[in-house]
Amino acid sequence: MSELIQKTAAELSEALAAGETTSVELTQAHIDRISAVDGDVHAFLHVDTEGALAQAAASDARRADGELLHALDGVPIAVKDVLTTTGLPTTCGSKMLEGWIPPYDATVVTKIKNAGLPILGKTNMDEFAMGSSTEHSAYGPTRNPWKLDRIPGGSGGGSAAAVAAFEAPLALGTDTGGSIRQPGAVTGTVGVKPTYGSVSRYGLVALANSLDQVGPVTRTVLDSALLHELIGGHDPLDSTSTTTPVTGLVDAARQGATGDLKGVKVGVIKELAGEGWAPDVMAKFDESVDLLTKLGAEVVEVSTPSFEHAMAAYYLILPAECSSNLAKFDAMRYGLRVTPDGKTPSAEAVMKASRDAGFGDEVKRRIILGTYALSSGYYDAYYGQAQKIRTLIIEDFKKAFEQVDVLVSPTSPSTAFPLGAKLDDPLAMYMQDLATIPANLAGTPGISVPAGVSDDDGLPVGVQLLAPVLEDARLYRVGAALEAAVGSVLSIDKLEVAR
Repeated sequence: MSELIQKTAAELSEALAAGETTSVELTQAHIDRISAVDGDVHAFLHVDTEGALAQAAASDARRADGELLHALDGVPIAVKDVLTTTGLPTTCGSKMLEGWIPPYDATVVTKIKNAGLPILGKTNMDEFAMGSSTEHSAYGPTRNPWKLDRIPGGSGGGSAAAVAAFEAPLALGTDTGGSIRQPGAVTGTVGVKPTYGSVSRYGLVALANSLDQVGPVTRTVLDSALLHELIGGHDPLDSTSTTTPVTGLVDAARQGATGDLKGVKVGVIKELAGEGWAPDVMAKFDESVDLLTKLGAEVVEVSTPSFEHAMAAYYLILPAECSSNLAKFDAMRYGLRVTPDGKTPSAEAVMKASRDAGFGDEVKRRIILGTYALSSGYYDAYYGQAQKIRTLIIEDFKKAFEQVDVLVSPTSPSTAFPLGAKLDDPLAMYMQDLATIPANLAGTPGISVPAGVSDDDGLPVGVQLLAPVLEDARLYRVGAALEAAVGSVLSIDKLEVAR
C-alpha cells in the first residue's frame, strides 16, 4: 500500500509542487486502493480508471510546462452520483437512471475539471438522495470503513466512505438535510454544507430545490476550505446562485489552526441536546465545548425554540418538492421504460409500470407524502404551515447570531448504527438528521468536524458548527481550531477495512 493515499489533499499538493510525486503516481495509488478495498466498502458505483489516469497525465504535462491550473491540480477526487458528468454514468443510486450518461457536466464538475483534478469515479448514495444510511441505493449499501457492519451515513455515504477508507483524498457531496454532515460525523471525516446559493446547483439532479446544496467531503478542515473555494462562486446557469465571491476560507482555516479563538463567541443550542441523544455522543460533545473554551472562545447557551418543529416542517417541504421534481421520470423522454403486458398499452400504463419498477420504497413513500401535502384542500394545512415554521426557524437563527458568532451542537444523535437496524422504522431513520435539518431550512452554512471516538463502541463522533448566511469563513476558523485541539481521529490503522 502506497503511503501517498494517507496524505491530505493539501499535503499531496505540496508533494506535487516539490516534485516528490506525480499526479499519475498518486492517482494510480488511489485506484489501487479502490481495487483493494471497495469490494468490502462499496463506496463507488463507477470507477473511471482510464479517464482518471488520462487527466492525471495531462496534469503532469502542464506541471512540466509550468502551466498549473490550481493548487489542487493533479489531486484526484470522487464525485457523488447525483452530479451530472459527461462520459460517466449518473444514476442517482436508482434503477430509474441505470446506464444514463448525461450530455453535460454539472457546474461544480466543470470547475474541478478546469482546475485539473482527476475524477476517480462516481460514489454510491441513497436513491435520489433520500435516506440517512445509504441503504436505499438500488445498487446495494455502502459500508462504514470503521466497522463494515455499520452504516456510513446518508444520503452521501459513498463519498464519506471513500474519503474515510483512503480511496480518495477529496470528494463532492450534496446536503439536503444533512447528507454531507451526518456521514461526516459517523465516518470521522469533515463535511461542509455551504451557504445556500454560494455553490452552483446546475447539474445537480434535484431532490428539493430550496434545500439542496453541493459541498466538500474531506479528511481535514483545510482540505475542505481548498475545495470549497474552488467550487464556490456565482453561476449564471443557476437562478438561485449568489453573487458574493467565495473567498477567505483557506485563510480562515489556517488562522484557526493556530488554536487562538479569543474574541469568538460560541452558542450551544439548547434544543439540540439532552433526551434522545446518545450519552457517548454527548460526552464527546461536552469535551469539545470545553476545548473551545480553553482555546479562548466565550461559550454561552442559546435557545432556538422553533428548531423543535424543524423535523416536521422538513418532512412536508422536502416530499412536496421531491414529488414535483421526480414527476419528470415518466418513461416518455428518458430513463427506465417498462412496457406492461398487452399489445397496445396506454402511456399511463407504461408510466405506472416504469415508476413502479424504477423507484424504490423510500422514494415512493416520499412522493406519496409530498403529493398528498400539495393536494387540493391540504396545501394550506400542511405545506403552507410548514413554510411558516421555516420562517420561524430563519428568525431564530437571526436572533441567535445577534448573540454569538457561531452555533454548536452534536452532528448526529448517535454513532454509526448497524446495517438494517432502522430500515423498518422510517421515523427512527429520519431522526438521524435532527440536528442538521435546520441549516437547510434556513440556508445557513454548517460543518461537521470529528470530535473523537466514542468510549462505548470506538466509532467516530462529530460536532456541528453553524454560521450566519455567507459567513462560511467562521466555520473554517472555529472548525480548524477544534480539529487541532482534538487531534487526529481518522487513521488507516483504526479501520476494519483491509489495511
